[in-house]
Amino acid sequence: MICRLLLLTSLILLPASLSIAEPLKLQLRSQHETSPGSGRFHRTIEEQNWNPEETALILCDVWDSHTCWNAVKRLEQFVPRLNETVNKARAEGVTIIHAPSGCMDAYADHPARKRAASQPKADNLPEEITKWCYQIPAEEAGQYPIDQTDGGNDDTPEEKKTWLARLEAEQRNPKRPWQKQHPGITIVAKHDFISDKGDEVWSILEDRGIKNVIVAGVHTNMCVLGRPFGLRQMVRNGKNAALLRDMTDTMYNPASAPYVCHFAGTDLIISHIEKFVCPTITSNQFIGGKPFRFEGDKRPDLLMVIAEDEYKTEETLPPFAEKHLSDNFRVSFAFGTEEGPFEIKGIEQLADADIALFSVRRKVIPKADMQIVRDYVASGKPIVGIRTASHAFYIKQPPPEGYADWERWDQEIFGGNYHNHYKNDLKSTVRVDQDVKSPILKGIDRSKTFPQGWSLYKVMPLEPGATPLMYAEIEGYPEEPVAWTFKRADGGRSFYTSLGNVDDFKHPTFIKLLKNGIHWAAGKKIEADEKSAKAD
Repeated sequence: MICRLLLLTSLILLPASLSIAEPLKLQLRSQHETSPGSGRFHRTIEEQNWNPEETALILCDVWDSHTCWNAVKRLEQFVPRLNETVNKARAEGVTIIHAPSGCMDAYADHPARKRAASQPKADNLPEEITKWCYQIPAEEAGQYPIDQTDGGNDDTPEEKKTWLARLEAEQRNPKRPWQKQHPGITIVAKHDFISDKGDEVWSILEDRGIKNVIVAGVHTNMCVLGRPFGLRQMVRNGKNAALLRDMTDTMYNPASAPYVCHFAGTDLIISHIEKFVCPTITSNQFIGGKPFRFEGDKRPDLLMVIAEDEYKTEETLPPFAEKHLSDNFRVSFAFGTEEGPFEIKGIEQLADADIALFSVRRKVIPKADMQIVRDYVASGKPIVGIRTASHAFYIKQPPPEGYADWERWDQEIFGGNYHNHYKNDLKSTVRVDQDVKSPILKGIDRSKTFPQGWSLYKVMPLEPGATPLMYAEIEGYPEEPVAWTFKRADGGRSFYTSLGNVDDFKHPTFIKLLKNGIHWAAGKKIEADEKSAKAD
């Protein structure tokens, strides 16, 4: 009893400076291949507890100006939230390192700069820690997703001219206009560090026993990845690194490949990092609320659930989404696993999705996962289905224990009635309904027919409330609808097409149909041509 009292007394009298810090409870998002060489990546969330005293937050090049006016405007949007995140992280015991590259002269007399400059060099300095790192070995397995050879400046010629004049009026070097860190970020002289040198930063990390490094700032595809204190160097040299993905931006010009909007370019870089460099986290894990989004990024979240092994939609849908949807949707994926028939990794993303597309064939899934699907449907949010989605969750026999099916999924979700298909060698021709009025058919030539890529599904009769848009016919057999809309009992919109074979994705009419159907379901404007649709 006396020993217990002594222990309790010692804990009460423990100095605050020696108190045990609460761990940082982080959700690290990364992506992993479903199997080696498959090219399909599951998005996973791993919950980890990081000791704040073993964690640093590096602010990369959060400058007070830039050569690109649009980059400056985007930075201005998230600086207040970044500062709030920095202050909260510091209060929890995280080491803050301000790294505005090329601006050290402005901080020559600042205590945070002097502290960094006087830091004794670590005995284990990595060989190239003072140099840029342009790639780590893991990245060799992927393809860098954007073309940034033009520098990534997305200003219009008029904006460039106006911005240049302003920089000159402020007596800034137009080629290197940054002079200090953005004034909206608080630097605490007694605690923080200021450095843009890889060896100094590394020595600070080692001296303080820091194992975990979070990097925020700009620009993700250049400085955040490549600086001597950037993500690649941290990962290459053994630190647990993470990108603060909602407190960053890219230098990407949509006039360059892959010719997507600026925000989609950022998505592609973040996806590349999650696959080949390190996990990512978001600011709300420190300060609560929701992750930050730029004011101009109005894209709804589209989740594509892909788990079928006949029609290669795991190969056709991702490039389709990048080319035709990424400007207007933030697209993510949930793939069926290859080690078992009843797993769809990432299905929990439905909870945050604004619209879902299903390409699933005869899967029963764990009951908890099926409840996620049911909750999404009950919310009345839009659903799109292609090909085998009509029989997504029905296997014609009782599901194994612990798993669930949805026998009437086709009827309840799509208003369909799939009950078989014609033989594969019976070729069908698709035509557009000449009389139906639907924005989904905007930009589609109703006078033209095209061959269906594979077997024709038998679906007649459809449920009341279904509106056919296209039909297909095999000579000598009755026509069958191959695309239609449906208003569900929960009030939600559904669009379904029994097309979706790999050969269908080669035909522009099908591409336009699927793109329009997704836009219609989401309530977005449909343009007749690709060029105008880019401006949605």
